Amino acid sequence: MKAETTTPTVEFAQRFSATRRGARLARHLAVHQLDGWGVPYGTDASDAAALIVAELAANAVTHARVPGRDFELRLTLAADTLRIEVSDARGDREPEPRPPAADSETGRGLLLVEALAASWGTKDRTVGKTVWAELLLA
Repeated sequence: MKAETTTPTVEFAQRFSATRRGARLARHLAVHQLDGWGVPYGTDASDAAALIVAELAANAVTHARVPGRDFELRLTLAADTLRIEVSDARGDREPEPRPPAADSETGRGLLLVEALAASWGTKDRTVGKTVWAELLLA
């Protein structure tokens, strides 16, 4: 009888204040955690994850901020897939990637997430929503 092999799953979750500082801290802690899991700083995978976390966290604090409510970052690593989830308290605003005006200085974040992630989407929560992205590491 062949032994069943399972890939260990590791998870990190942390709440942050819905501020620019909180979004910046989320990105820093995400790459630190990934380094601890064997995804070294400065690699393509680490840089892509940092960009995705930065964009989703920035959206949570810019477009989905509810005064007095935090946002949550959750990282789940299973096999060669990293799932990044950012949850906020605002369920009435769904993210939608669309090309910004040519002269706009903002509005490209979700287009970057879409380009880097293998898949991404949203899911409802009791309060708010979660925006998730899956990144293939191998």
